[in-house]
Amino acid sequence: MSEPGPGILVVDKAAGVTSFDAVALARRALGVRRVGHAGTLDPPATGVLPLLIGEATKLTAYLMDHDKEYVATVRFGVTTDTQDLSGRVLTTTPVSGLSRGRIDAACRPFVGRIAQVPPMFSALHHEGQRLYELARQGVEVERAPREIVVRSIAVEEVGDAVATLRIVCGKGTYVRVLAADLGAALGYGAALERLTRTRVGPFTLRAAVAWSELAEGRREALCARVLPMDAALADWPAARLDAESARHFGHGQSAQLLAPLAAARLVRVYDEHQVLLGVGETDALGRSVRPVRMLHADRSGTPARPA
Repeated sequence: MSEPGPGILVVDKAAGVTSFDAVALARRALGVRRVGHAGTLDPPATGVLPLLIGEATKLTAYLMDHDKEYVATVRFGVTTDTQDLSGRVLTTTPVSGLSRGRIDAACRPFVGRIAQVPPMFSALHHEGQRLYELARQGVEVERAPREIVVRSIAVEEVGDAVATLRIVCGKGTYVRVLAADLGAALGYGAALERLTRTRVGPFTLRAAVAWSELAEGRREALCARVLPMDAALADWPAARLDAESARHFGHGQSAQLLAPLAAARLVRVYDEHQVLLGVGETDALGRSVRPVRMLHADRSGTPARPA
């Protein structure tokens, strides 16, 4: 049985499994070796996890650049070493007077370009070791703050000691840290109780493959849910090339566009058969495109169905 073509399988990761578990299941179910994911979800978290298959793995960095949306339940009055409720409890504090207005006001400083200190329980490296490996040994090291972008935080529900927030943010954002920092700002402390990623770029939870379907491993059914590679770049301009220009592009050379595009920006590039050739960047006049990331998928197969 031949391997499925390259593309993107969007799954709804279950709680209690890792993002790599999803990759391993997809490899077995689809019978492919090259499978990656775009944006790790912590084991307790659920929701949208795009899996990139075959040549689509070359688009991982572009997909990870997309904004992500989360629905987070934050528990106030408790802090833990992992900044979520899976960790060891460090402090508890009585919570009173929690209101939508107070939470909304406390969230405002966390919207925009902000500095965030990565958590110790993370996969970042320090002198050749993962931070979470050091944390499990009881070692804490200094972490430099990183600039992240939080587009919005909307307060959806408020209880006696919990709140549900809808967060839209850029890459590199740790929602666990946002929860802990928000709790500190309110004076109670807080930890993340539950987290669901509802969107990664154009990929939504509503359209994701259920975890049970991935676990069942029915190959034909899963192959039918694989999206074309350019679904990851759907909001980019499309550059069209004639046969001669496509040959130039395929040889790593700049190529003339059939129609001008915005200058000096990344575009998805197609040949005369509407097959995705790769990622390019337009010149200062928007009349030609140079290769940035080449894709070498089966160009004789089904067209990429540009969006």
